Amino acid sequence: MDSEQKKHTVRSVMNDPSGELEPPKKTPQTPLERAKKLALEYLKRPHSEKELRDKLRQKGVSEADIDAVTALCIDYGFVNDAEYAGMIARHYGGAGYGPGRVRSELARRGVPKDLWDDALAELGEQDETIDRLLATKLRGRDPRDRKERDKAAAALFRKGYSWDDIRAALNRYGADDGD
Repeated sequence: MDSEQKKHTVRSVMNDPSGELEPPKKTPQTPLERAKKLALEYLKRPHSEKELRDKLRQKGVSEADIDAVTALCIDYGFVNDAEYAGMIARHYGGAGYGPGRVRSELARRGVPKDLWDDALAELGEQDETIDRLLATKLRGRDPRDRKERDKAAAALFRKGYSWDDIRAALNRYGADDGD
């Protein structure tokens, strides 16, 4: 990497977005500098734009400074809701959660709804996961027993799978849908 192409880090941009480093000032922080410092601490791990704004608001930062710091973070790629949504989907999908649970997490974290479909597409086909979870829930029990089947179905529903997906998995597992 040549000197013209500097690698930007959260710390370098927040401390000096112009790239012209000066010795640290001994004067008190301006409100904008304080907002940058708070954002720097908060962005040690990924967050959505809404989460960053809420955190800064909670710390008493003015709306103008919130807008300035958030715009800076977005411009430099430190806050990227599309990437964050995909990360959330992969994390929860990998933990065995279904699309319903992922949607709930995306909403809770303030990811815009227009990014949800792309994030949910990262879950891929869920049949293998739901079949594995169903087998675990029914391990050693008769899948045709209504009580056992209903308990397993309820557990899968709480994990975020739709009733249609659960019904299909029960049919693949050999459990009759009705009594």
